[in-house]
Amino acid sequence: MLSQEQVNFYQDRGWLHLPGMFDATQTQAMRDDLNWLIDTWADRSKGWTGPWRKQYMDEATEQRSQLVAMHDLHFYSEAWMKGVTHSPLAAAIADLVDGPVELHHSTMHVKPPESGHPFPMHQDWAFYQHEDGRFVDVLVHLDDTSHANGEIRFVDGSHRDGPLEHVVRDPATGEPCTPHLPFEQYSLENTTAVPARAGDVVLFSIHTLHGSHINTTDDMRRMVRVGYRHPDNRQTAGQSCGRPGLMVHGRRQRQPGQALFTTEGPRVEATAGVE
Repeated sequence: MLSQEQVNFYQDRGWLHLPGMFDATQTQAMRDDLNWLIDTWADRSKGWTGPWRKQYMDEATEQRSQLVAMHDLHFYSEAWMKGVTHSPLAAAIADLVDGPVELHHSTMHVKPPESGHPFPMHQDWAFYQHEDGRFVDVLVHLDDTSHANGEIRFVDGSHRDGPLEHVVRDPATGEPCTPHLPFEQYSLENTTAVPARAGDVVLFSIHTLHGSHINTTDDMRRMVRVGYRHPDNRQTAGQSCGRPGLMVHGRRQRQPGQALFTTEGPRVEATAGVE
């Protein structure tokens, strides 16, 4: 799927922009279902917590700022199941992890108009820790992005430093906060902006430093992050830890002594009024 030049670019910079991964019809189907998911299932919240908020936003904006989010859109929508299993995308990931590809998760990231949530500098590794770098995150763009609505921004080559220690407690209060890198040391100003168009994808390493500015426009900025890994890259902590994912490219090789996946699911208690 990828040229050697594209693979080399990813290995050097830690990210790769692939224009037109999804055609107009599939992009519209995913956009329509995303809008339905926003209205039906998604959570609205103040978003990420931590002392960085006062550095990125004035007080009035910080009070209004929201993030619209939910996990695993492919559990709720046929369009998104088709999107996360898109063969050309899976083949591109296989070129970057040098082997088979397992779906790890999908996560909605919608920035509402005018005060849509910025993101401080961080590595996605802090949210789903894995033993090695064979994990690629993909940003599926459903709207054109620019500085005005908060396009993704990277620190070129930062993936080569591996996992970094993140701030996980507010230094002033000691309360837990969303993992992020110290804003005094890591600034959005020293990053490479990667604007993209609807239907494009932007791929990046689990160790690449990134963030984004606030959405200042009067329209939503709709985007979905999809995580893929080599199935031999063992997760040690974080989101969806211990949960197998769909194989979207190649085969899962059996490790010595590895058992079959269990057919037992979490117990669901009956709710009042249900017969």
